[in-house]
Amino acid sequence: MAEPVDVLVIGSGPGGYVAAIRASQHGLSTICVEKERLGGVCLNWGCIPSKALLRAAEHYWFLKHELEMFGLAADNPRHDYGKVIARSRKIADQSERGVQFLFKKFGVQQLKGSARITVAPTASAPGQVVVTGSSGEQTILARHIVVATGARAKVFPGMQIDGERVLTYREAIASPVQPEHVIVLGSGAIGCEFAYFYQCFGSAVTLVEGADRLTPLEDSEVSVQIEKSFRKMGMDVRTNALCTSVVRELPNTENGGKEGVLVTLKDGTLLRGSHCLVALGVVPNVEDIGLEALGVTLQKAKWIAHDSSFRTNLRGIYAIGDVSGPPALAHTAYMEAHVCVDRIKGLHSADVDYANMPAATYCNPQIASVGLTEDKLKADGKKVGVDYVVGKFPYSANGKARGVGASEGFVKVLIGKKYGEILGAHIIGHEASEMLANFVMARGAEVTAEHFLHTVHAHPTLGEMMVEAVAVALGKSTHI
Repeated sequence: MAEPVDVLVIGSGPGGYVAAIRASQHGLSTICVEKERLGGVCLNWGCIPSKALLRAAEHYWFLKHELEMFGLAADNPRHDYGKVIARSRKIADQSERGVQFLFKKFGVQQLKGSARITVAPTASAPGQVVVTGSSGEQTILARHIVVATGARAKVFPGMQIDGERVLTYREAIASPVQPEHVIVLGSGAIGCEFAYFYQCFGSAVTLVEGADRLTPLEDSEVSVQIEKSFRKMGMDVRTNALCTSVVRELPNTENGGKEGVLVTLKDGTLLRGSHCLVALGVVPNVEDIGLEALGVTLQKAKWIAHDSSFRTNLRGIYAIGDVSGPPALAHTAYMEAHVCVDRIKGLHSADVDYANMPAATYCNPQIASVGLTEDKLKADGKKVGVDYVVGKFPYSANGKARGVGASEGFVKVLIGKKYGEILGAHIIGHEASEMLANFVMARGAEVTAEHFLHTVHAHPTLGEMMVEAVAVALGKSTHI
């Protein structure tokens, strides 16, 4: 049997490939095992290809509905849906090749196949991982094993996913068939982004959310704004609408002789469409990799339990990324990979700051947030006496936003009265995701509102709205 490697990583998504590269950069011999495409969901079926689709949708909506207000004209704007999808797939291919290049550059050995941990590492002996690929099985010895197997779409009983009419993000993002009428279940990031994408290209969209508002994890004022924006586009939005079943329908008299889907809501409402996208969250990929047989502790929702160094209860086995628990975000996985591998190497690395983890949704208007919502602050304030002020500045009052024709939305900031700390920030509007980093850095560096207010932002920029929102909270605004 070959000599043991220092680090073996299972999975090559944002957590896995970064962990493998980082380990190799530290001079640790490293193998990354991946059964599908390098880059995982994010680079192949999620974050990156979806942004290609959303950019195309934004352009097409502009051509169809906004071009005239700029004094421009384009006769008969049209689209080729298949080419839109094809460009997105091409970008996914480029992303995978990018990871291949980085593995080669930094000396990461790649193995294609499925991995199963059979023996956990000990202080005196390496662990064993059986990799099954097209050429059979091989056993790899490893001193440290990092599980980064990610997550997949959550599906509830009564939802018959067939990959053709009833879809998850994975099928939807690569399908060259444009739905005539798509019912989107769930209004998190995936649901909102796909709903916006389909609406822009002329599909009828029904967006269904079981909670009492869209984007239920965001600030409630953001939820109000995104629903208003979606309804303005012509989208059918249903809240307080729990789904109990989704089935594929064959042509019949009730559906007008068309093949499609039938969605049943808890109150008995029947929704018919040509397709249904199930976007109700994710579940971790913990099956068939040997965890339960070895006794690795899983939390109630099957996430892998770990400490702040991402060590599981078994020595030498670690868990990072979506498989290790929420938030299921690529940038969270990146940070976890760095901390995990740095500590394997014995280097100092600060804990991942989950309280300062940004989130973004890339429909239009975009949504970006960090820290506490006002709803959470109100609830916590009753317990711990948090006293805060709110600053809110509309896009319509910003010169750059008006100039580029993007005056929808606002910047909202929550500031502690006693110390002037930025408790939370919430942006909905054009390029919100690009602006948010200022608030994230300010919170991480413990910049006070007064200091933030006196940090000069170039004029005219959208970023000025962040300063203006802080100024409103401090009673020092001169522009609203």
